[in-house]
Amino acid sequence: MTRLAFDDYLGHLREDSGRFRAVLTGCDPAARVPGCPEWTAADLLWHLTEVQQFWARIVRDRPTGPSRDWVEPQRPASYDALLAAFDEHSAALAAALEAADPAEPAWSWSEEQTVGFTFRRQAHEALIHRLDAEQTAGDVSPLDPELAADGVDEALAVMFGGTPPWGTFTGLPQYVRVDLTDRDESVWVQVGHFTGTDPESGTHHDGIADVSVVPDPGGEPDVVVDGPAGAIDAWLWRRGDDREIRVAGDRAVYDHFRRAVDQPLD
Repeated sequence: MTRLAFDDYLGHLREDSGRFRAVLTGCDPAARVPGCPEWTAADLLWHLTEVQQFWARIVRDRPTGPSRDWVEPQRPASYDALLAAFDEHSAALAAALEAADPAEPAWSWSEEQTVGFTFRRQAHEALIHRLDAEQTAGDVSPLDPELAADGVDEALAVMFGGTPPWGTFTGLPQYVRVDLTDRDESVWVQVGHFTGTDPESGTHHDGIADVSVVPDPGGEPDVVVDGPAGAIDAWLWRRGDDREIRVAGDRAVYDHFRRAVDQPLD
């Protein structure tokens, strides 16, 4: 799947951040967020503010990683002050990205260590949290199909797939093809297992269900999942149901796939 141009990621980041802000402006600060039930609208607003502030600093200052002297920003007490803080830090992120070369090196928690990672990741962060805001306010609008298609690939390859250096992905000879019916595009996923011990938490993972995005292996898939890009993107992020999604093929392989991607994402 072809990625979007970096200018397009930046445009979507600005547009979806603006929509996020507009929807939450008139929302009850205490309203619950359906996709993250433990959050209120005010919590959601502060979450994206913190995220965009953090990545603006990464792009602007280029630290080698989250430093120990990093001071968590203090959450404003009032909703109006939360909105003002979001305006400030969202504008700072957009400005930092606009001034940067996507090919330049920059830290990320992913295998991809360039500014380009932040262009793409933060466009999708804004998109999904825009959807959170709309669901909270009861004013949902369609996801852009091109960005959502890229979001399906990013969710499967980066958020659910992507093996950290301290772990191992062991693939099985079984494949799921995700067809995006409104984009004439597909994502191939190999199912398998992940094993490794997180050096920070000490948690050991032993053969848990995992996925890896792969090139077309040249054969027939064991499972086909198909639907519009927006519906599948929201479904993968647990922000939407499967009413527009169809599944055909080996049920055991599909169940393995679902175990791997049925994880909460904030």
